[in-house]
Amino acid sequence: MAMPGTASRRHAAALTAGLFIVAYGTNVSTPFLLLYKERLGLSPSQTMAIFAAYVAGILATLMVAGPLSDRFGRRPVVLPMVALSGVASLAMVLGRNDFALLLAGRCLLGVVSGGVLGVGAAWLFELLGPGQEQRAAVTTTVVTFTGFGIGPLVSALFFWVLPAPLVVPFVVHAVATGIVVIFMLAIPETHPASPGTPIRISLGVPPRARRSFWIVVAPAAIWVFAFPSTSFALFPVLVSDALDGGEVAVAGAAGTLTAWAGLSSRPLVNRVGPRAALPVGMILGFGGYLVGTISFATDIWPLVLIAAPLLGGAAGAITAGCLALLGTMADDRQRGAATSSFYLLAYPGMTMPVLITTLAVASSMSFALTTVTFVSAVFAVGVVAVARSGTGSVVGT
Repeated sequence: MAMPGTASRRHAAALTAGLFIVAYGTNVSTPFLLLYKERLGLSPSQTMAIFAAYVAGILATLMVAGPLSDRFGRRPVVLPMVALSGVASLAMVLGRNDFALLLAGRCLLGVVSGGVLGVGAAWLFELLGPGQEQRAAVTTTVVTFTGFGIGPLVSALFFWVLPAPLVVPFVVHAVATGIVVIFMLAIPETHPASPGTPIRISLGVPPRARRSFWIVVAPAAIWVFAFPSTSFALFPVLVSDALDGGEVAVAGAAGTLTAWAGLSSRPLVNRVGPRAALPVGMILGFGGYLVGTISFATDIWPLVLIAAPLLGGAAGAITAGCLALLGTMADDRQRGAATSSFYLLAYPGMTMPVLITTLAVASSMSFALTTVTFVSAVFAVGVVAVARSGTGSVVGT
C-alpha cells in the first residue's frame, strides 16, 4: 500500500538511488573491454564472455529473487543485494590481472542486478501506489538507463585523467554504494512477509493476462538488452582497427550514447502509451543494427555513434512499455515475480555479442551481423502487426 506525502517521495527517491547505483555499477567496466583484452591476451570470444558471465549471474538470481520477495518482502532481497554491488566492484579490481577472477566479478554483478532491478521495480510500484504504474515504469527505466549511461562515461573520464583506470572507478562505485545503502535503510516494507506461503518459480502473471504477456510483452522483451549490448560491447570492438588510439574514447561514447538514449522512453511512453511504445522500440532497434552492420562493412567508425542512440532508444522504449503493461497485469501478491519475469526474458539478450561472434567463427562476421539484423526485422514486423491488430489487449492500457 502506498504511503502519501513527503515521506513517500523521500523513500521513493532513496529506492531510485539504489536502482541507479546498481545500474551504474554494471557498466563501470564497459569501456575497459579492450584493456582487458590486451592486458590478458583475450580472444574476441573470451572478451564477449565477460558479458556472458554477467548474464549467467543475473539469470540465476532472477529465477528466485521475485518469488522470494513475494514470500519474505522486498527489503530482505533488495537491501543486501545493493550492498553486494559494492563488493562486486571490489572483486572486479582483483580480477584485472586474472581472467577467472574477472569472470567471477562480472557474475557477481549479474547476481546483484538480478536481485535488485526486478524486485526494486516492484517495490517502487508499491511505494507510489495504485494508478501510478506508468509513472513507476518510466521512473524505473529512466533511473536505470541513466545509471547504465553514467558508468561508461565516468570510467572513460577516469581513464584519461587519473591513474589506475582498472582500480579507481570501481573503488568510487563501492564507496558510493555504501552511502546509498545508508539512505535506503529508512525505506519501509510495502509487501509484508507471508508465512506459510510456498515459494514457487512462476511468471507472476495472472492467468487472465498470460495470453497478453506472451503475445505482447515477450516478443519485444527478449530484445531489450540484445540491442544495447551489441552497441556498447561489440560494435566498438569490431571497428577498433579503423581507430588510431581512440578505442577507449569511442567505446565509452558508444556506451554513454546507448544508455542515455534510453531516457527518450519518458516522453515517448507518456505520449503514445506503453503498448504503442513496443513497436516503436523494435523499429529503432532494427535501424540501429542496420547502421552498425554498415559501419563494420565500410569501416566508417562514426556510424557506430549513430547506431548507439538508436539501439539505446529501442531498449528504453521497450523496457518502459513492458514494465507499465506488467504493472496493470500483476497484483501485489505476485508483482515481484512478474517484474523479475520481464528481466528474465530480457537479460539473455546480453549474450547477443557472444552469439554473433560465435556465428561469425562458423561463417563470417558480415554474415552473422546480417542474419541478426534480418531476425530483428522479422520480430519488428510481428510486434507492429500485433499492435495494429489489437491482439492481446491488456485491460487498462
